[in-house]
Amino acid sequence: MYKYEFVKVPMKQGFIKSRPSKDHRDIIKSYAEKGWRFKQVFAPAMSGYGSASYFELIFEKEI
Repeated sequence: MYKYEFVKVPMKQGFIKSRPSKDHRDIIKSYAEKGWRFKQVFAPAMSGYGSASYFELIFEKEI
C-alpha cells in the first residue's frame, strides 16, 4: 500500500515566458531524502496566456 503527497508549484508569469517559482529539482531531491519517490508531474490546462499557472509534483511512499 502507498500514500501520496502532492506538491503544487506556482508558475511566475513573465512578459515573454512563465517559469516555476521553485526549482523542481530541489523539491524532488528534498522529498527523496525523506524516503519519497517521485512518481509524476501534473500540469493543468493552459491559462489564457498559453501556459499553465501551476504544476504539481506527485510523490509516493510505501506504508
